[in-house]
Amino acid sequence: MTSSNGAQNWADKKVFTTGEAAEVCKVSQQTIIRCFDSGRLTGFRVPGSKFRRIPRAELVRFMKANDIPTDLLEGGKKRLLVVDDDPAVIEVFVSLLAPRASFEVKGCGTGYDAGLLTESFRPHLIILDYLLPDINGDLVCRRLRASEHTRDTKVLFVSGAVAQNEIDRLVSAGADGFVRKPFDLDELTARIDRLLEA
Repeated sequence: MTSSNGAQNWADKKVFTTGEAAEVCKVSQQTIIRCFDSGRLTGFRVPGSKFRRIPRAELVRFMKANDIPTDLLEGGKKRLLVVDDDPAVIEVFVSLLAPRASFEVKGCGTGYDAGLLTESFRPHLIILDYLLPDINGDLVCRRLRASEHTRDTKVLFVSGAVAQNEIDRLVSAGADGFVRKPFDLDELTARIDRLLEA
């Protein structure tokens, strides 16, 4: 199975054999069978046979619980999280980026919600407003860099009136870039593409 076809097949598949689950998780089939038989990975047996089957939602739960990347199941889509306290700004990003088949985009308005979504959604890129109602963006960035699960997540800051010393602070906190509002949409999408390719 080629990687491009495989990614598409995994993205559409609803129920997996133990062999398919092993391929997606990059472990041996015996490991998947042991996890299934011990109850760590649940599913069902095909009636009248010894064959085990694992529903997609359960495989995703198992992978996330064991810190196994779910990229193969998602067809290679890049996940983007937009964090801004202005719903209109989130709407601009969603309408700009979500139509692209290679992107999955979610948005939220606080640092707290960003933390929760980062855990469950595992974004490749976070587009982050510098001044959030509950926390400054540089603190969010430092927390991302401090965790082994999120230290490689790209962070692009977007903000209006920010002084150069504040931009320097964002870069020292681990930011991958800064874009000043109001922004040029073409320039912004090009910047996002470059970050996701890096």
